[in-house]
Amino acid sequence: MRRFRNGKRAPPQFQRSDAEDLLATVFPDQLACAENLPGGDIPIPDHPLVEQTLYDCMHRAMDVEGLEALLKRIETGRTQVLCRDLASPSPLAQEILGAKPYAFLDDAPAEERRTLAVQARRYLSPEQAADLGRLDPEAIRRVRDEAWPDARNADELLDGLVLLGFMTAAEGTAARGTEGTEAEGNADAAGAWPAFFATLSAERRATEYRLPSGEVLWVSAERLEEVRLALPVGTAAPGARSLSGRSADPDTALREVVRSRLEGLGPSTAAALARPFGLTAEELAVPLLALEQQGVVMRGRFTRAGDEEWCERRLLARIHRYTLKRLRNEIEPVSPADYQRFLFDWQGLGDGRREGREALRAVLAELQGLTLAASVWERDVLPARIADYRPGLIDELCASGEIVWWRPRPSTAPEGTRVVTVAASPIAIVPRETFGHWRSFGEPGPAPAENGGNVSASAQRVSAALAARGALFFIELVQHTGLLRVQVEDALGELVARGLVTADAFNGLRALLTPQRHRQHFANRSRRRPFASFDAAGRWTLLGAVPAQADAVTRQAAVEHAARVLLRRYGVVTRAVLAREMLLPSWRELLETWRRLEARGEIRGGRFVAALGGEQFALTEAVESLRRVRRDDNRAQWVTISAADPLHLPAIAGPGKRVPAVNSQRVVYRDGVLVAARSAAGVECLVPLAETDRRRAAAAL
Repeated sequence: MRRFRNGKRAPPQFQRSDAEDLLATVFPDQLACAENLPGGDIPIPDHPLVEQTLYDCMHRAMDVEGLEALLKRIETGRTQVLCRDLASPSPLAQEILGAKPYAFLDDAPAEERRTLAVQARRYLSPEQAADLGRLDPEAIRRVRDEAWPDARNADELLDGLVLLGFMTAAEGTAARGTEGTEAEGNADAAGAWPAFFATLSAERRATEYRLPSGEVLWVSAERLEEVRLALPVGTAAPGARSLSGRSADPDTALREVVRSRLEGLGPSTAAALARPFGLTAEELAVPLLALEQQGVVMRGRFTRAGDEEWCERRLLARIHRYTLKRLRNEIEPVSPADYQRFLFDWQGLGDGRREGREALRAVLAELQGLTLAASVWERDVLPARIADYRPGLIDELCASGEIVWWRPRPSTAPEGTRVVTVAASPIAIVPRETFGHWRSFGEPGPAPAENGGNVSASAQRVSAALAARGALFFIELVQHTGLLRVQVEDALGELVARGLVTADAFNGLRALLTPQRHRQHFANRSRRRPFASFDAAGRWTLLGAVPAQADAVTRQAAVEHAARVLLRRYGVVTRAVLAREMLLPSWRELLETWRRLEARGEIRGGRFVAALGGEQFALTEAVESLRRVRRDDNRAQWVTISAADPLHLPAIAGPGKRVPAVNSQRVVYRDGVLVAARSAAGVECLVPLAETDRRRAAAAL
């Protein structure tokens, strides 16, 4: 093959393509479809190149005679095979795992190679070899801190109580797990846990549960019935409210509470685990053995103490990863400003904007499930990510059936009240194949025919026509209902506001947002750009009522899809990042899904962004992007976005004044720091700026 072309070295992928072409010409059976080949062994071509290649492979690269002799000795029993689980790959496997860079023919960077997936930990003595099986105490401490709740308000403390099953009063007062965190004011929040619990008790969302030993447990209302079944000797505080428990018998209840406790404690001995229960280690042995049989927990000697301990499987896997790869040194938490810069680069804002219809499809796939004001989508969000955005691009995607828009949060106006779709109406845009997943997260509601007058008479007639005849064009709606055009327009606006109707094209939403006199004005002008028109909206479709509930399998699939979309949207997810997300399952469902994906090795769990409490999860490729942003010394990035843009996150905006996520304001970031905002009152600088930067911020806004 020619290694050089026009005086330059030919790229390896070009050489590979040429080699395949030559191989198909000389030996067509080698690249032929297996279904078109005759049965039996593949005949070896009688060719000098083939004979020499086979000889080199079998006798030089591999000792085939020695392999045959070894297999014969194994078959006769002269050679015994012993299987061992090792803490690191054996030397015989290093050549396979550590392939040289030239073994790959594509152009991916070396950081993404699987050669770095397993790192050899060399040892020189039996003592050092024994250390390979020990867990790093720093990794154990770190995982314990990450698994324990980091509550900053009463709601987050309630989530912690639900996840742990219960918390002792001593643990709540000591606020274990808050040492060493970098969140500003976290120590003050930890000291306020008793006050948070008092607030929950006053609202009857949590209560105290006293054991005969004098131990006081903090229990949420959701888990109170379960704790009562697991520990029937205790008593709850008077007037405690109990929601339905998840377990039907005491053994199952005790096993579930033990499982919940292990999810937040890390490696623990049976005696230490049984102490808050008021039980002995022997009494707790039955549920622990049952959990071990299910594969939920594992036992061993994990710390230097040497006593037998129990640890939840997911936490133990994370400890092993931290021990082997030293993730604490590899992934240092970045500042919120660096994370904001990462988000701008991750979603392609600024100089990295994408172009074309395919880019718009990818952007909408990243933003699926996000509810934004109707006017913000085309005015601010999409043009900020697509360099050549024009209304016709999204109309093409809608008309081809690839995406669908609708209002996921129906208007709550009382019966008899006329509602319309306005610029501030929350609108979601999702791919049509995942439309069912996102609708299942909406608010259940009856169809118009079952609503008994919650919509106007015109809206009921339009809804009845759509239900009887299916999707209809606007002019067909006018003909079948016998209403005036203006009446049908108002009826469609009302049905969209109730979350019951959508259209084939995005132009239908523009028509709803544009006053009638403006639509007529645009229609009389030149047709060089799309104008808002009901006639150009395609067919109108009745969505029907949101399903009240779905089966467990469907719900799990929908939650996992939402969890993956959030990871793709933000790269790194935590509760503070999702504060503005409205169309989502519960945080607990997402947390369980991300933990499951982490156990599979598909995502990473840990602490990636400083000053953000709680568990954090990230895509593997996002971690490297975070490192690259942190190492970037080019600190001259100015990005201007709408305050309603999903990348404007007031919860992580920094110590300065926070700008609410409203449609009428715009904000400007300098190197990931929010520096200025513009509202109806004018431009306001949120941090001290030099005169040059002040003028630049004002010009950007």
